[in-house]
Amino acid sequence: MPRHDRHCTPFRAASCLQKRAVHHKVHRTQARTHARPRSRSSSGKMDRRRGSATRKPALEIDATRTASADEIKVGDHEEPVSPTGRLFREPHFSCHIVSVFGLGGAVDLPAVRAGLQATLARHPRFCSLQVQDEQEETPRPKWVRTTVNIDDHIIVPDLDPTATSTDPDRALEDYVSFLSTLPMDHSRPLWELHVLDFPTSEAVAALVLRVHHSVGDGVSLLSLFIACTRRASDEASLPALPTTAGRRRTGPVYAMSSRPRLSPSWGALAAFAAWVMSFLVLLWHTVVDVACFAATATSISSDPPTLFKGAEGVEFRPKRFMNRTLSLDDVKYVKNAVNCTINDVLLGVTSAALSRYYLRKTGETGREAIKVRSTLLVNLRKTPGLHTLASMMESGKDNGAQWGNRLGYMILPFHIAKHKDPLEYVRKATQVARRKKSSMESVFTFWSGSVVLKIFGIKAAASLCYGMMRNTTLSFSNVAGPTEQVVFYGHPIVYIAPSVYGHPHALTMHYQSYANIIKLVLAVDETQFPDAHELLDDFDQSLRIIREAASEKQKDT
Repeated sequence: MPRHDRHCTPFRAASCLQKRAVHHKVHRTQARTHARPRSRSSSGKMDRRRGSATRKPALEIDATRTASADEIKVGDHEEPVSPTGRLFREPHFSCHIVSVFGLGGAVDLPAVRAGLQATLARHPRFCSLQVQDEQEETPRPKWVRTTVNIDDHIIVPDLDPTATSTDPDRALEDYVSFLSTLPMDHSRPLWELHVLDFPTSEAVAALVLRVHHSVGDGVSLLSLFIACTRRASDEASLPALPTTAGRRRTGPVYAMSSRPRLSPSWGALAAFAAWVMSFLVLLWHTVVDVACFAATATSISSDPPTLFKGAEGVEFRPKRFMNRTLSLDDVKYVKNAVNCTINDVLLGVTSAALSRYYLRKTGETGREAIKVRSTLLVNLRKTPGLHTLASMMESGKDNGAQWGNRLGYMILPFHIAKHKDPLEYVRKATQVARRKKSSMESVFTFWSGSVVLKIFGIKAAASLCYGMMRNTTLSFSNVAGPTEQVVFYGHPIVYIAPSVYGHPHALTMHYQSYANIIKLVLAVDETQFPDAHELLDDFDQSLRIIREAASEKQKDT
């Protein structure tokens, strides 16, 4: 099967595609950064061919195609694609993770190439194809090892220098957004690294990693990338990630770690009674949340139409990715003032920003609160430690570590309202978060999805998940990154900005902490949010206002 030509510049790539296996069209006029009709390979050499007479013939790509067992030699290492991984292969749920890494120096392409060859390309998922034997009675895709040609996965576009020098931030944003219109070649491992070696306002250069979501969940993939980095202060050591050790989560379910031992004392009886009550609260909250999930997935309950809710077929539309840097110190200051968690503060800032944007656009007063719901994916599989991941890449084996998608769902409400006290957004978000922590909703949704898949098949499971997301309004996630600066194959990392596309939401929000900053990344349907940068400003302003309110509170106390 012909492959996507990595020498085609991405904005010319649309003209290289005769057949698209996606349901939306590529509008080349949407890309404001124009590439010249030339290309450059990952080795940095210029392709001197010119004119239509020397251009390569048009290529044909089938983005949904899976290699058959007859086309490649099936190796000894086979593993079935996880149920969630199979879900991400469905047309209405074909999700890709795209992450931008700002660099503090120019790209040393040979160093990046050698580093990828020695680490990421050796990981079992990054050197495997999805193979499906159609001769089986019930064919199911499997991961099968193959030989990785690293040059197939490193893409160096040759962009118009005028565009990248006039407005480099917009040029970077346009390029990453354009990737959401391009299919991924399923005849080779499902990942690619794009090298954008031009300076922007925040970085000297950038790398863009695009990975099909069936390869792994976002937390696992980020951890794998971090395992490829080293500390800037000691390039022989792996970086440190935030630890939850010693932190006690709130809520009835965490009131006691295990059932207390019985003893004749009154104190033991009181402790046992408290444990029983905690269990009953957990059970009740889970029943309520599961009923809400079932009603949402079956379209009995659906969010009202608002300017945030995506239109029909939004999962097939191009997405625009934009980001803003927030101060982690400001978030921690609010956290300490309100006595909550960093995640609670970010939920409150999100509610405040959405309220500012909504009330300004609609002209409503905000006296009556509007509730919109977010879908939150919860990783139920324990992510291997960085040393384990580094060992996996070094040996090319899983070494007993579990990998893949094991995701449950949680429905998280956001309240659109106007509060006199800005800290009220954080307080209400804290109440919602604590309530959700006393529920096993994510575990049940994963289990129920697995049961539906086994009994009714992947189409029914996909329909269930699609209905759940289609009847909610937006997506939200918050991921903690390294607490110190790291280097990637000798390149200092300035920021990390991950996102996702391919799901039926017009607005997706990701928070990614790194060192002393937090990157807010929005993925939006530009036709629905033509002024999305104003929404970014609302997040910035909301955090500033909440931070000032927290400061005033500290002065009063």
